[in-house]
Amino acid sequence: MMRRASARGVVLLEVLVALATLGTVGGAMAALAVGAGDTVRRAQRADDELRGASALLESVALWPREDLDHRLGARAQGEWTLEVQHPVASLYTVSLLDSGGTHELLRTALFRPVSRLRELNADAR
Repeated sequence: MMRRASARGVVLLEVLVALATLGTVGGAMAALAVGAGDTVRRAQRADDELRGASALLESVALWPREDLDHRLGARAQGEWTLEVQHPVASLYTVSLLDSGGTHELLRTALFRPVSRLRELNADAR
């Protein structure tokens, strides 16, 4: 009789250990699922931001020299910071940074040749 009670106690202990293990694993899986959902939402927001930034940079790439010259330097452009630089006569670099101006999202170089008339005017001065 004693062995039977002892066996029941061991079985009960095994069941309790199994339930505790199952609960721990279930909790870890739930936390993992929540973390994965948060990661997916952050990735979607970053993708949306990058798509918007790309659309803006595509429109900037269509600007003529005069528009680029008027926008030299860094300035707010919607939710981003647009930075236009003119390192050499026929080349502009355009960067799109996050709203804080700390993280560069996109960068491109734009070739805008100097017109012959502009060269003649510059030589006349």
